[in-house]
Amino acid sequence: MGDRRPTLSGMGKVKLRASDGHEFEALRVDPLGDPKGGVVVVQEIFGVNRHIQAVTARFAAAGYTAIAPAFFDRIESGLELGYDKADVTRGRELVGKLELSGVLADLDAAASHLRAQPGLADGPLDVVGYCWGGAVVWLAAARMEGIDRAVSYYGSRIVNYVDEGPRVPLMMHVGKDDASFPIEKVHEIGARYPRIEIHEYDAGHGFNCDHRGAFEPVASALALARSLEFFASGPAQE
Repeated sequence: MGDRRPTLSGMGKVKLRASDGHEFEALRVDPLGDPKGGVVVVQEIFGVNRHIQAVTARFAAAGYTAIAPAFFDRIESGLELGYDKADVTRGRELVGKLELSGVLADLDAAASHLRAQPGLADGPLDVVGYCWGGAVVWLAAARMEGIDRAVSYYGSRIVNYVDEGPRVPLMMHVGKDDASFPIEKVHEIGARYPRIEIHEYDAGHGFNCDHRGAFEPVASALALARSLEFFASGPAQE
């Protein structure tokens, strides 16, 4: 996508309700023309900030109706953190307060919202997550119904849930130099679940984020291209 202006028909916030009654906001971005499918974007530990907003717009520009739930709304609404030391500490504290049951309920509400949109009822419904979100989509692929494919970017917390294997096709993007997700751990996961498609990059943690010093534009572009090709392959055939 580069710096080209995204081809979008609309961007705005929608109000959603989870199965436990919690109401929260989500950023929704629509493509220009009929959508190829829906994509739920799961944030890092920094909320639906400028980076996640841009990521969501990129998937819409590629033809998908994309939505990014504000998971931090369960604690405080409107949180958008940056990447300095204080915000990293705050982000870690915030995700530590979130119950996984609530996180997955919010993700399911976002997925249901997409399914209810014209042209998406029978289309593919995919999820993609970054950092903390990379582990959330692993759990979604293991526990949730109605998801077709999942993509995890440097989801280091996957090691906490490795006994729960994905039930749908899953792709992982990892940095060879990611100190928080040692490549040896990645290889162990790959050996245990050989059907997972794992791509390694000459990069560290957070290589997709152009707001961070770890940004690697070549790796970021290649990972996005691979993710879009993966999503375009549609639901797995039994």
